[in-house]
Amino acid sequence: MPPTSLRIPSFFSANTLHVVVVDPGVGSERAIHYVEIGSQRILGPDNGCLATLFSEAGLPTVLRQVRASRFFRPSVAPTFHGRDIFAPVGAHLSLGLNPARLGPSVSQWVRLELPQPKLTKNGVKGEVAFVDPFGYLISNIPAEMVRQQPGILRIGKGSLKRFAWVRSYAEASPGDLAALISSNGILEVAIVQGNAARRMGAWVGTPLGVGFTR
Repeated sequence: MPPTSLRIPSFFSANTLHVVVVDPGVGSERAIHYVEIGSQRILGPDNGCLATLFSEAGLPTVLRQVRASRFFRPSVAPTFHGRDIFAPVGAHLSLGLNPARLGPSVSQWVRLELPQPKLTKNGVKGEVAFVDPFGYLISNIPAEMVRQQPGILRIGKGSLKRFAWVRSYAEASPGDLAALISSNGILEVAIVQGNAARRMGAWVGTPLGVGFTR
């Protein structure tokens, strides 16, 4: 999913353990980290996932590299660390394992520089950060940057004035190009009962923005 404001402490009870298995580098030399931040605990690969968390929620109070193989499954498959490392370590932690036994404290992690939206004189420039299975175009533009109802929708090299600005997709008709602020507080674009990514020829990284008319 695209980055949004992380309000972990308000959504989860204190001491919740989150296990993150978004891990395209599984089987490589990438590290695994155990993190404590606020009142929450996170176990995940050091591949950039944690960078977004730290940028939104602040620096961790505890950061350890998981090295103690005695808490893994006896046999670790190079392509299934979620089953063979993350799940067993998470289980041990849930039963009260002292995180200090997992490995040494560290102070470095993989940084992930994400494209940031920019305010312009008469609008906002961003890009498509995520395309969901229904072809919705999820931008990287937060609601607070859309200070008024936009009159122009920019996707790729095109500028469109014929689109529906709605609170929910039920306010538009099937086949309409519609834009709204999502439940995550992010600008998103869709074809009602259709596929915006396919029709607009857009994918992750495609420029997406709005213009305000005076």
